[in-house]
Amino acid sequence: MSSVSVVIPCYKYGDYLRACVDSVLDNPGVDVRVLIIDDASPDDSADKARAIAEADPRVEVLVHAENKRHIATYNEGLLEWADGDYTVLLSADDLLTPGALTRAVALLDANPNVGFAYGHPVHFQHPGPPPPARDSGRSTVYNGHWWLERRFREGTGCITSPEVVVRTKLQQQVGGYDPNLPHAADIEMWMRLASHADVGYVRADQAYYRLHAKNMHADAGAIDDLRERKIAYESVLTKCRHLLPDADRLDAMVHQRLARFALRRAFRAYDRGKTAIVPVDELEAFAAEVWPDYRRLTEYRALSVRRRVGARTMPYLQPLVLSAVAAKGREWLWWQSWRRRGI
Repeated sequence: MSSVSVVIPCYKYGDYLRACVDSVLDNPGVDVRVLIIDDASPDDSADKARAIAEADPRVEVLVHAENKRHIATYNEGLLEWADGDYTVLLSADDLLTPGALTRAVALLDANPNVGFAYGHPVHFQHPGPPPPARDSGRSTVYNGHWWLERRFREGTGCITSPEVVVRTKLQQQVGGYDPNLPHAADIEMWMRLASHADVGYVRADQAYYRLHAKNMHADAGAIDDLRERKIAYESVLTKCRHLLPDADRLDAMVHQRLARFALRRAFRAYDRGKTAIVPVDELEAFAAEVWPDYRRLTEYRALSVRRRVGARTMPYLQPLVLSAVAAKGREWLWWQSWRRRGI
């Protein structure tokens, strides 16, 4: 029977702990051990964690005397404590769906070349309850470098986090979460793992991600998010370049994509009447920084049109501008079809 070490970091999330741990332990055919790490919570979270551990020998508790923050807490559990075949990092406010570990472990056991497996995360609004989980009974294995290129092409992560099960040997081989990336360390981690091994996808709802006012990423701003994503992608290229023969192409691909994201956020601020609160100039400066030829991008032309129209007028003219863009797109498609007919 394969074993899974589940690390549950907790800071003031004691009210969620019982449901979180129960969702982990309810996985038939898997040997599960749990470590709750309370990061010096000022409330009774540690007491609630100890009560859970006293009732089940599969659960251990570690309480920090001082707050170490989330990255150090993650790495402590993953690199110093976890010793199962596979490892899971699960926030105390999230849940696994019924049988999630059983499904992921089956995929990993059957495919030694797969470094980690993930599935679909279901987001639900606190106080819940979460919807019923779906399971197609199928799974897919992706070539790690193919999957990694998809991330560079799209410029975003496709994983929330609680739905991932990692092969412990690989986790400890590539190292822990990067403390220089407090909000994008997870994106960087999945890409780093994919540069070393293939990726498994369980076609099922694998975890519940709870949406509430205290979510850790809730305060990340648009420009900060883009800057941290930039650092995350560059970090992967620095650490794993020797494994990536197309590193230069990937580098260009993601930098252009991030420039597009920045410019899109800038011009949408005009559409929504939010130029007073969205840092439009900073977003353009970021685009120029990551892609010096940014003025050739269609998103920059869209921003230029909106600037000429003006921030006050643009929200009222947006339907006309979008109609004009759509008409131009139809004209382009017509011209391409005409050319294909031999003209």
